[in-house]
Amino acid sequence: MTENSTAGHPGTDPAVSVVRPDQGETIVLGTTRMRILEDGATTGHRIGFAESVLAPHTPGPPQHRHAEHDEGFYVVSGTIRFTVGRDSHDAPAGTLVVVPPGAPHTFANVTDRPAVMLSTFTPGRYAQYFRDLRDLAADGRAPSPQAHIATMSRYATHPATDHPATPHDT
Repeated sequence: MTENSTAGHPGTDPAVSVVRPDQGETIVLGTTRMRILEDGATTGHRIGFAESVLAPHTPGPPQHRHAEHDEGFYVVSGTIRFTVGRDSHDAPAGTLVVVPPGAPHTFANVTDRPAVMLSTFTPGRYAQYFRDLRDLAADGRAPSPQAHIATMSRYATHPATDHPATPHDT
């Protein structure tokens, strides 16, 4: 899927990963198509990257908190609504949102157009969470809330029950 190359003398420099536009691992979660670009395998799991395409009116995940990793979102095209606690922020293309551990957050595409964002996860092992969600829905049915929460908890992530569950449409 990806190309690895080394610079300088063989065996002395770390491998460099190059992921072309038609490469990466595609995961479909409801109306979101995600492409895992780096799952941490090349970076010693220090960072992972994913590109997500959110269809119009994609509600996004329930508001949640990560205990052990930072998450970054760069909006490539369209507008994505980020909800942090009770505050919502419409983020047009060119916006960067960085969520530190412990911050309640969620996102959604509340517009009539697709939106694309690039996400980072530190550490990169969090990319496996999206594979686990895909596997939960392998039978074509959405996972139960309990199964979803159990999957989240394996990655030190928990629902932010003290805040609204999803961004509000306007």
